[in-house]
Amino acid sequence: MSNKTSHTDLALRSDSAIYMAPSGELHLDVQVDSETVWLTQAQMAKLFASSQRMMSYHIGNVFSEGELERKSNIQKMYIDRSKKPLTLHSLDVIISVGYRVKSPNGVHFRRWATSILRERLISAHRQRQIEQVRWQALGQIVSHVEDKDEARALLDVVGRYANSWRILREYDENRLPERPTAPTTKRIKRLTVKQARAAIASLKNDQGRSGAAGALFGIERDKSFEGILGNIEQTFDGHALYPSVEERAAALLYFIIKDHPFSDGNKRIGSLLFLHYLDKNACLARPDGTRRFDDNALVAIALLIASSDPKQKDLVVRLVLAMLS
Repeated sequence: MSNKTSHTDLALRSDSAIYMAPSGELHLDVQVDSETVWLTQAQMAKLFASSQRMMSYHIGNVFSEGELERKSNIQKMYIDRSKKPLTLHSLDVIISVGYRVKSPNGVHFRRWATSILRERLISAHRQRQIEQVRWQALGQIVSHVEDKDEARALLDVVGRYANSWRILREYDENRLPERPTAPTTKRIKRLTVKQARAAIASLKNDQGRSGAAGALFGIERDKSFEGILGNIEQTFDGHALYPSVEERAAALLYFIIKDHPFSDGNKRIGSLLFLHYLDKNACLARPDGTRRFDDNALVAIALLIASSDPKQKDLVVRLVLAMLS
């Protein structure tokens, strides 16, 4: 698809698309899922050249008159630096309000939304076909394996690690979600400098017994470690820069490994505090009791962070979050 955007071109992202009005003077970042598109009241007011008060009035009538069901046509979405979620309205609501305010933009938006939903439906269908072909090809390959137990084991491994293949593909294509984890609604327990130093001392003692930690292990080079702990808890305009436990833990892991605040042991210390932060906030295990991050995954991500280009920071952190989610 061309990078140039005309009135009919679609600038697509993983979960949104850019709508341009026929005049070219209005652009809206529209949330899209597999079934419909969503706008806020403020976006609808811009689309129909009206006020939010009028949008609220018409939307209220759409639901109170029984034209549409409220539950299936409204959803909430959290955004960065905001404690309150945005209220989004479905295409059906948008069309109903468009009829009520008699806006010509309503017709154009409906046609645009229908085209984008059709395009995504076709794309999803093609992807399912590709996956089906892949599985059929794998089945044909496995059918030639003489040891049928080994063949079944291979298919089992491929199936059990399907999420891994998805994450690796999204990483290669730079399509990892911007925010795979939702902001927590619970109070996040902070990791204080005193608590962190106690954890590091415990690790040094444990590693020292086997000769894996020398005198320089865990020795702070300067005040940068305190700065890292402060940075992950910082706020802007009253809102947390890292609104979820997972984001703070991932940032802590990245900055300790990348910034080398200790003379020795940065990868091990970063990994320990990453796990400690998650565990402190009851986020280390899944509801069924299994660990969200196993030994091998932790080693792999620590080595990836250590060897990654600093320009890839956001991508690497998103990978950690994808693995946690």
